[in-house]
Amino acid sequence: MHTYDAQLTVGAPQPLPVEVALDGVEDFLFTCCATTVPWPYEPAVLDYHVTEGGSWRTRLSPEGARVTRLPAGAGAEPADTAARSTAGDLVLAFYGRIPLDALAVEGDRRVLDRIAAWDPDA
Repeated sequence: MHTYDAQLTVGAPQPLPVEVALDGVEDFLFTCCATTVPWPYEPAVLDYHVTEGGSWRTRLSPEGARVTRLPAGAGAEPADTAARSTAGDLVLAFYGRIPLDALAVEGDRRVLDRIAAWDPDA
């Protein structure tokens, strides 16, 4: 993110390298999203899919937010919401560098908006 921010400052942002972006998606989901703090809304399932291959599921419930990787080609139950993009754009959206509107969203958009605004530490 620091390199991207520096590039943005000088007006020449470059796409994140794919491996860095994939690692960034996984790191953000497992360290910043997973929590045992109760989800304050109705339970929901939110999937993230990246075009480079890779999918993650976040289950939101009174027990908190639990993140898992979705195996390739697995027939998982449908999610309430799914966001799709490149790994780079997903990382940039996670860190607020691009709007969530840059992601292709299927299903209940409120789930994505709520998790983006949720602060479990508040």
